[in-house]
Amino acid sequence: MTKPPQNQGTEKRSVCPECGGQIRYDDSQREAACQRCGLVTDEQTIDHGPEWRSFTDEQRQNKSRVGAPTTPLMHDKGLSTTISWQDKDARGQYLSSRKRERLQRLRRWDERFRTKDASERNLKQAFDEIDRMASALGLPEAVRETAGILYRRAVEEGLLPGRSIEGMATAALYASARQHQTPRSPFVVETVSRVEKKRFQRAYRYLSRELSLEIEPESPDQHLPRLASSLDVTDEALRRARELLNVAQRNAVHSGKSPVGMAASALYAATYLTNEKLTQETVSSAASVSKVTIRTRYQELLDVYAEHE
Repeated sequence: MTKPPQNQGTEKRSVCPECGGQIRYDDSQREAACQRCGLVTDEQTIDHGPEWRSFTDEQRQNKSRVGAPTTPLMHDKGLSTTISWQDKDARGQYLSSRKRERLQRLRRWDERFRTKDASERNLKQAFDEIDRMASALGLPEAVRETAGILYRRAVEEGLLPGRSIEGMATAALYASARQHQTPRSPFVVETVSRVEKKRFQRAYRYLSRELSLEIEPESPDQHLPRLASSLDVTDEALRRARELLNVAQRNAVHSGKSPVGMAASALYAATYLTNEKLTQETVSSAASVSKVTIRTRYQELLDVYAEHE
């Protein structure tokens, strides 16, 4: 009997011991047979494929024989065990008071042993902070994972001594958001961070320099989708705002000015042109910039747009 050859896509091929013909392995029939004489060389082999069917990449990713995937957002990358918070047994019935006390002690010790040293406790606290801030800012999972990777690199290269965990975690998330072209203004980040804007900006510059991060300059266009969504403006107003910013960038009007302030002013000017007419106070509150900034920038945008026309 010939041993089935190694996987080659959906077929395994070898040579028939009787006639020398090619042996084909059929995954659906789970047997290997000669194409010339029909000799079955192996049958009832172990099916190493999944026991479920999937038709899209999303279904394939959601189904797995193992537990949750590893993630850089956990200090142990998600490889440790987790005891459920529910006081129920495998049948879904509630435990007795004595067993609940025992289970609570197990949870307590499990939590203690999950972080075996100060470095892991540092990572755990920082990743919890990153996840909290990212949820408050509405940032996607990819931004959170990149922030976790940046913070882990900072710990491995010894950049933490002398700096707070909250400040470096905020700096990592701020840098990650800019890398993924979904930036948040320092004023918005300050509202969800536990440190002041000046402190995490200093930490961000230090992190960017020491890790040699390649971060492109922030563009006003990157803030438009978020502001347009929060202000609930029409597609026509968003298109006009992009036109205003494109003209301003070609004429270098945006140079040296706050990107989020330019984006907010462009949206305000666009709604003025499309007769939606949002108030300056509404736009100022959504963008976390002053009304004076919006009044000044929006007039500059309209002036250079009129010259372009």
